[in-house]
Amino acid sequence: MFEDFTVEMVDGDGLPVFVRHAGTGPAVLLLHGHPRTSATWHRVAPELVQQGFTVVCADLPGYGRSGKPPPALDHEPHSKRVAARRMLAVMRALGHERFSVVGHDRGSYVGLRLALDHPEQVVRVVLMDCLPISEHLGRLTPRFATEWWHWFFFAQPDIPERVINADPDAWYRGDPELMGRENYAEWRAAMRDPGVVRGMLEDYRAGLTVDYRDERADRAAGRQLSRPVLVLWSLRDDLEQLYGDPLVIWRDWATDVTGHGIDCGHHMAELAPVELTAALAGFLLAGKDLRR
Repeated sequence: MFEDFTVEMVDGDGLPVFVRHAGTGPAVLLLHGHPRTSATWHRVAPELVQQGFTVVCADLPGYGRSGKPPPALDHEPHSKRVAARRMLAVMRALGHERFSVVGHDRGSYVGLRLALDHPEQVVRVVLMDCLPISEHLGRLTPRFATEWWHWFFFAQPDIPERVINADPDAWYRGDPELMGRENYAEWRAAMRDPGVVRGMLEDYRAGLTVDYRDERADRAAGRQLSRPVLVLWSLRDDLEQLYGDPLVIWRDWATDVTGHGIDCGHHMAELAPVELTAALAGFLLAGKDLRR
C-alpha cells in the first residue's frame, strides 16, 4: 500500500499523529471513519496523487497509530474541535497553510469542525456518509435508535471497553478481499489494541456531549460553512432511507453545497474507489482558489 508515500509521525498540537503523504500540487487531507485507519484510502490516495494533488492521510487522534489523548470526564480531549486543531497543526507542520479536507463517517465530523472553525485555512470540503450530530439527535426516532444503537452503547462508561476487548475479532469483522489484505491487517491490529478501542469510544462519547453542544452553539449563532461543500453518501447504507435527500439538511449548514449518492456500501473508499476518486478530483479541481 501507499508506494512512494512518506510515512511519519507529525506533531499535532502536542499529540503525535501518524500520517502518510505524497504528491505535489493542491493539498488534500483525507480523514477516515470508524473503525478504520488511514489505510482505508489505499485505493484512492495514490490516484489523487496521480491527478496532481498533494495527499495527506492521517490516523485520527485516538485511532490507529496516532497518539491517544488522555480521557477526561467532559470528553473534551476527544472533541472534534480539539481534533480539528490537531489536524490543522499537522498540515502546517507539513507546509500546507491552506488545504481541502475530505472526511468519511467520524472523520467527516472533524472535517466539518475544521471548516467551521478555520475557514481561512480550508479551501473545499467533502463530507461522506455524514449529517451533523445535532441533526441526527434532533430527528431521533425509534428506527434511528435501533439501527444506530452503537452510538448510545459506545457512550456508556466502561462497559463497551469490557465487551469489545473480550473478543475484538468477533466484535469488529472485515473482509480482507474487499478491504485489501494490507489494509485489513493494519485495521485488525488496531482493533486488538485496547488503547485504540478506548480512543474510538471516547470519540463517540464526545459526540453525544461536547460535540453536540458545539454544533448547537453554531446553529444558535447562525454559523455556516462558507467554502464549497460536496456531500457524498452510500446508496446501500441507510442515510437516505432515514432522512431522504441529505442535501436538504446540509443546505441549512452551507452556503454552497452539492452532492450525490454512490452505489456502494458504507466504506466507499474501499468499495467504490474509482467512482469516489472521480467525484473527489472533479470537485477539488473545480476551485480556482486551490493553492498550496
